Amino acid sequence: MNHLLIIEDEAVIRGALRRLLERHGHQVSEAESVEAAQAAGNLGDYNLIITDLRLPGKPGNSVMTLAPGVPVIIMTSYATVTSAVEAMKDGAADYIAKPFDHDELVMLVDKVLREKQKERRTAALQTDVDQAFPVAGMVGRSLAMSEVCNRIHKVAPTDATVLIVGESGTGKELAARALHKHSKRAEAPFVAFNCAAVPEQAIEAELFGQHQSDKFRPGLMQNAEGGTLFLDEIGELPMTAQARLLRVLQGNHNDGADAATTPNVRVLAATHRDIRRLVQENAFRSDLYFRLRVVELTLPPLRERDDDVIELAVFLLDKARKQLARPPLKLSRDALEAIRRYHWPGNVRELSNAIERAVILCEGDVITPDLLAIDHRVASAAAANDVQDKLSLEEYFRVFVLEHQDQMTETELAQALGISRKTLWERRQRFGLPRPKKRG
Repeated sequence: MNHLLIIEDEAVIRGALRRLLERHGHQVSEAESVEAAQAAGNLGDYNLIITDLRLPGKPGNSVMTLAPGVPVIIMTSYATVTSAVEAMKDGAADYIAKPFDHDELVMLVDKVLREKQKERRTAALQTDVDQAFPVAGMVGRSLAMSEVCNRIHKVAPTDATVLIVGESGTGKELAARALHKHSKRAEAPFVAFNCAAVPEQAIEAELFGQHQSDKFRPGLMQNAEGGTLFLDEIGELPMTAQARLLRVLQGNHNDGADAATTPNVRVLAATHRDIRRLVQENAFRSDLYFRLRVVELTLPPLRERDDDVIELAVFLLDKARKQLARPPLKLSRDALEAIRRYHWPGNVRELSNAIERAVILCEGDVITPDLLAIDHRVASAAAANDVQDKLSLEEYFRVFVLEHQDQMTETELAQALGISRKTLWERRQRFGLPRPKKRG
């Protein structure tokens, strides 16, 4: 039961309000002034304070400093814009003007109490998460992850650009979000952009904006003003866009830069490719590489994270079953052993997908190995023949693509290889064969 306090100098009004709120299930105390309320007990013990603005002695809005953290509804007979605005500026949860409808007051009280309860639940949940995981969303206590978390804590408060590298599925965007959350820009926008997901001719407009019919359509760089821009798959950024991004980064670091044209944005970038190799092949600007790589953050693959895989599995299981509105589930001993033994070539993303699939298919309260669909025979065979398979696939793919890419479009290449355009793009990245940029 919520305990409410009414501060009102007119006894008739005070009594009527107390009876009204008691009929709606609240415990109610009353006082004729702020001083009387203070004398009666600790103002911080109430769930909500309803007070008149004009009182003998201290004004009603003074309770907000005397009871920090307790929501306050201001009642005023002077329903002017000024008094309402000032009350809200001082920290009042809301206000209501006399004379008011009883139903209106009851609805307002319920709304304020719900919002405060939601705020407390969110704060408690965030405290639990912060205690369990020192870096937002990053799960794991292995030495490799401890080093990652320590570096995030050191780098996040600065405005240094960070290049996040790691295999696909290791959580590069999650690391970028952790850097943003622990930075001075945490309350500003976090804007993510996948450089490989947009056609080459549209990337610059998407990133930097463009003029249309005498109007400027802002890009993601402008949308991230004051916050963080995360560029995923930075290795796919065309050369022209690389040049513009370099100018932006140089502007952010030059004291004499034009503040009107240089956005106040922190840039984070990520890739699963070897950028140094791209630089050597003249497919990526060396000056941009060094500008992005002020700090390099390397995310370890799941196979190198010791027993983190079990902690992650339990964490992802609880997350998935809550999202799917399932009752509590647990992993069987055999399922845990299967998870521990598997190589997880797709890293955390593959583990997350396996857990989600198991939750969807589970008909009881225990996740068994068959629901995870982990085939260790396939994994073992793949490990045994990994080098030969990769060489033969890469050799065929390289020869075919290099021989035909000048005469075929990407769609035609994919059809000739019997794969989708998406698979073609993924294999190009895996084998280090980006499509050559057209000259002229």
